[in-house]
Amino acid sequence: MDGKHLQWNQWQLLDSVLPTGGFAHSFGLEAAIQARIVSQPEDLKTFVIHVLDNTGSLLLPFVHSATLSPDLETWQKNDRLLDAMLTNEVGRKASITQGSALMRVAAVVFSEIPSLKTMRETFSGTGAVPFHHAPIFGLICGLLGWDSAMSQRAYLFITMRDVISAATRLNLVGPLGAAVLQHQLALVAEDILKKWMNRPVEEACQSVPLLETVQGCHMYLFSRLFCS
Repeated sequence: MDGKHLQWNQWQLLDSVLPTGGFAHSFGLEAAIQARIVSQPEDLKTFVIHVLDNTGSLLLPFVHSATLSPDLETWQKNDRLLDAMLTNEVGRKASITQGSALMRVAAVVFSEIPSLKTMRETFSGTGAVPFHHAPIFGLICGLLGWDSAMSQRAYLFITMRDVISAATRLNLVGPLGAAVLQHQLALVAEDILKKWMNRPVEEACQSVPLLETVQGCHMYLFSRLFCS
């Protein structure tokens, strides 16, 4: 694939318009607000940094592995391993929901890669593969010809984008303030990327366990806007 075509694919996969359901999830932010862990803009900044760090430590290894080896065997192995590693049911369901949606969209949009449609049709609804988001994102990036550094940086970007978007809908920050915050955190995100990138899945871990605990409380909220 030539460089210009590759860039168009990159922009499309990262476009918030892509219907993968990411904006239905707050990464535990809604629960953190109701638990009074996050109540002001400075708390939000700290929360986003923690989300990015936990994403880097736990999920980037799966994105990295799938990008390097975008094949059926690696995807199945990594998907099942991640399913065993996720410690709260809310986060697990969110990952599966977004992963399934991403695979469905990619199989239709990137029709020049028939293996995506084949994988989806073979395993969808069978329960054999959970369809977690991070391994599928890496798989798609690898099949599109992305290098691993780009796919891992992109995964951190969409994570930051979605959690800050959730903050605007929870009235923690306005649209302009959200854009400023995202710009301010870009260098922090890059440092987090350098810290956790290119690690094998055997080294995947949770760096901020409190996030897992808070997100697991989401299902007990009396009133909630997001799915997670």
